[in-house]
Amino acid sequence: MHSAILSDYLLQHFDRQSSVPGNQQLYRLLRKAILTRVLPPEARLPSSRELSSELVVCRNTVLYAYQQLLAEGFVEGRSGSGTFVIDTTPSMPAREENARRKAAERAMPVAAAAPALSRRGQTLVEHAGASSCQWGAFVPGVPDVTQFPHALWSRLQAKAWRKPAPDALTYAQGGGHMPLREALAEYLKIARSVECQPEQVVVTAGIHQSIDLCLRLLSDPGDLAWVEDPGYWGTRNLLRASGLQIRPIAVDAEGMCPSEEDLRHVPRFIFVTPSHQYPLGSVMGLARRRKLLEFARQHGCWIVEDDYDSEFRYSAKPLLSLQGMDSGDRVLYLGTFSKTMFPGLRLGYLVLPHGLVEPFVTGVNELHRAGTVPTQAALAEFITQGFFASHIRRMRGLYAARLHRLQEIIAQRYGGTEVAVSGSDAGLHLVLRLPEHCDDRAIARDAAAAGIGVRPLSAYYHVSDGAPSGLLLGYGGVPDEQIGPAFETLANVLDRYLQGKTKVAKNHLGVGAC
Repeated sequence: MHSAILSDYLLQHFDRQSSVPGNQQLYRLLRKAILTRVLPPEARLPSSRELSSELVVCRNTVLYAYQQLLAEGFVEGRSGSGTFVIDTTPSMPAREENARRKAAERAMPVAAAAPALSRRGQTLVEHAGASSCQWGAFVPGVPDVTQFPHALWSRLQAKAWRKPAPDALTYAQGGGHMPLREALAEYLKIARSVECQPEQVVVTAGIHQSIDLCLRLLSDPGDLAWVEDPGYWGTRNLLRASGLQIRPIAVDAEGMCPSEEDLRHVPRFIFVTPSHQYPLGSVMGLARRRKLLEFARQHGCWIVEDDYDSEFRYSAKPLLSLQGMDSGDRVLYLGTFSKTMFPGLRLGYLVLPHGLVEPFVTGVNELHRAGTVPTQAALAEFITQGFFASHIRRMRGLYAARLHRLQEIIAQRYGGTEVAVSGSDAGLHLVLRLPEHCDDRAIARDAAAAGIGVRPLSAYYHVSDGAPSGLLLGYGGVPDEQIGPAFETLANVLDRYLQGKTKVAKNHLGVGAC
């Protein structure tokens, strides 16, 4: 135990007003610490001079306690090394030790019932969608973090940490590091046709925090939100946790497609992924984008545009962002570096209308006590020096090749069958459509047991009963040489269901380990 920690422990129990002499108190406290293994065997005691200084007592007080412990065999002095605690646990025969252990187990109190969660907490836990499996074939939505330029990033971080200003190491204020906000505004203007000034960009800890801020600052419990169906599970869970009502809106070949009945239920929020619908992969056409923007303008709705992976398109250029088309200041634009760099970075951003910047900056400061300024400084340089664009170009080519390889393998194995591929010209995953009789959740569980991470398509629907059957296959994090063997393992699982050997009704069980 470090001397500073030991002194803290001793000071908590040392009573300077006691009638018991200080040397006796210190001896008893140290003896108890050894017997209860607060001080474990082989722990080195601080020198008498060091401990007396920490406790603000005379050195003789400490020397007395040490000498008494030495005399009773609790510690030993080692020449040139110091004073060390001796293992005083008596040895005993195995039978006696087992009996002692069983008696101790019987004496242990029965575990108390788990504390009751709030309704909001219970809802969040019951609908949890985060996977315990975040790497390997074919985990969706995961970039190849092994291909990130780690050495370059390390140099940029070292530069940011070499001599940081004091305000870089305190709580961040103002919506993020201004050079990063400037770099993002310039990048988004060029790459995504986003119309914004640097002050409109607020740095967050990712998409989830961005959505949470929108809900906390712009909604009240009971408000209505439109979400894509199927759609991202994280958005639904944040809405539930915030007490909003959810209205699932069907998705077609051009993304969210509200019906006449839907249009009669005016929402507070409209959550969309127009550039690459998640998970089906469709792109919202220009006419539908204009209708959605006009509807939001007329009814005062907020459109939350989640542009999570628009950098990775392989067959066509994406349409400009909804935000870039918005003349009514109704779009909240969300972005993240989880797909373009690596998820562990935990940095994202919000692009806001001018009137919302100040309250959102206040919200970040009050709710999350923002920081990570040195990391943001490194990221700003990564972008401004062109490294980010170069990394995107290289990864786009890498992912396109992996997608093509996976498509070839699927076609060779299942060409001419009911198995079909969709949503496969962008992003980091494709959808493998399955016959209706296949239970995609059961297949996902069996695949996880075989070491393959896929997610069932039905899990992305608001109501999974009767939902189309399919699997999301992520190819971003699968090295080229592993794609074939990994898909062979998955196909061996899948064939059992396709051949009708395993037919079970869809149910509400979990989606498996991945």
